[in-house]
Amino acid sequence: MKKISEDIKNGTFEHIYLLYGEEAYLRNLYKKRLLEALGAEKSGMNFTVFTGEDMDENAVISAGETLPFFAERRVILLDGTGVCKKKNELLAAYVKDMPSYLYIVIADEQIDKRGKLYKEINKNGYAAAFGTQSEDVLTRWVLGILKKEGKNITRNDMRLFLSMTGTDMSMISQELEKLICYTMDKDVVTREDIEAVCIPQITSHIFDMVAAVSEHRQQDALNMYYELLALKEPPMRILFLLARQFNQLFLMKGMQNDGLPAQTIASKAGVPPFVVRKSAPVLKRYRESELLAAVKDFVQAEQDVKTGRLDDRLSVELMIIKYSGGQKNTQRLDNY
Repeated sequence: MKKISEDIKNGTFEHIYLLYGEEAYLRNLYKKRLLEALGAEKSGMNFTVFTGEDMDENAVISAGETLPFFAERRVILLDGTGVCKKKNELLAAYVKDMPSYLYIVIADEQIDKRGKLYKEINKNGYAAAFGTQSEDVLTRWVLGILKKEGKNITRNDMRLFLSMTGTDMSMISQELEKLICYTMDKDVVTREDIEAVCIPQITSHIFDMVAAVSEHRQQDALNMYYELLALKEPPMRILFLLARQFNQLFLMKGMQNDGLPAQTIASKAGVPPFVVRKSAPVLKRYRESELLAAVKDFVQAEQDVKTGRLDDRLSVELMIIKYSGGQKNTQRLDNY
């Protein structure tokens, strides 16, 4: 990110940039900045955009070989094409010896670092990873925005805000805008303001479901599930998120048993420290072997849905009942 900012400031650009990673907010922000700096949006006839995974690499090369019209640059954007997940041998070879007037910007969530195209971009251009940001980075970012608006927030209330929004910067930005409007006449953002305005995201809702399951509050867990269904969340997405949550807990439990500190666990698990802190009470209620069993059960449940053995909605209900009803329910549902 620093190099891209320096390139834009100095007006000296690589001929190809790859922006990738799950943090869409930053990925899109730097994509827009790069395109503006390259003059892409001001010169439509010299700017070509390819989207979707059915992109043809021959078409990209053909566009690249077209001389710019009354301009010094031709700019090509490959947006969400998955180009770095496929072989694309021709494009990989083309990147080695691109025309001096051509600039390519690739923006994608996922890539394959083993592929030839990625390796050629690393040699001949610049690849920037935009991953989930740390709690410290997100905190500084939010504080900076609040400061510009003349507002303050306590550390504990900041943690509450991030625990409700998750780590997705687009979502944080959206909820923060609502919060700023709600507290227009106030200097300090409080817990009451956050709870009044901010909507817990599905990942936060999923964690609360897991907490209810771990405490054997079966009806609460089911009610949360039904609330998600009422909000039109697909059962398979809920199943996936529950599976991911239990897998995350399993990994954290293992590291906890190995005596690793919370900061290290957060780093190795790829989650902000506040997630580890929030998970601590749940981790106390499970043995590592129980979490492993749950992970395997969720994998099997997903397979049962895909093969038509179980209805997707019913599969989630069964998993919630199994793990929130105590040992008796667990044994009974194992025979389902």
